[in-house]
Amino acid sequence: MESKHVLVSKVITSLLLCVGIVWGSYYLGKGVENKGRAEGSIAVKGLGSQDFTADLIVLEGYFSVENDDLQLGFAESSRQKDELEAFLVDLGIPATAITFQAATYSALDRSLYNDTGKFIGYEPYYQLTQDFEIRSNDVSSVERASRKISDVLDKGILINMYSPRYYYTKLANLKHEMIKKATEDARQRAEIIAAQSGGSLGELRDARMGVFQITGQYSDEDYSWGGSFNTADKEKTATVTINLTYESN
Repeated sequence: MESKHVLVSKVITSLLLCVGIVWGSYYLGKGVENKGRAEGSIAVKGLGSQDFTADLIVLEGYFSVENDDLQLGFAESSRQKDELEAFLVDLGIPATAITFQAATYSALDRSLYNDTGKFIGYEPYYQLTQDFEIRSNDVSSVERASRKISDVLDKGILINMYSPRYYYTKLANLKHEMIKKATEDARQRAEIIAAQSGGSLGELRDARMGVFQITGQYSDEDYSWGGSFNTADKEKTATVTINLTYESN
């Protein structure tokens, strides 16, 4: 009798063990299947772009004086500096927007020739140079003045001007707005991709900002890997990219 009970017990134990093995194998297989399946993701790039007009102009130049006597040269340089400043003020540029640097000088030699063109030696002289800068938020006034500034040559002032440089003083605020636009653009792209593929957008995995670029609106200037910062044009375009990676459900 006891042998019969033992036999039944062994049969039941064997059946339970088989069922356990079957169920264990099933769940183990599902686990391996899920583990082997790569988790989906959607990587997108968003673009933020904004046209704007520079609100600060910087105009630089210099004038030079030559004299055989250094002291007289400095005196003449000072006189021309005062005359140039008065001329610029008359053109509508405030004196507070004009900055003159200290005059510098170089000791040079000029070649001398006789009446027959034969070289007879050198004569020492001094060349004094003074740099100046005009920096103003009144961009239009400085632009108008720059077109007339060469008239100072009629006063005997040997002036040389560089091309103006244009800046935007609210660049930090502009960057924030563009980052928002680029991020919104990237998310919209990701949502479209998820919807068209029959899924849904999951959590954000990664976000990276690309290079900030400023180029002239009407120029053929190329983007740079390190970022462009155009100062030659008054009318500019700023762009920034945002790279987002989302989980895909």
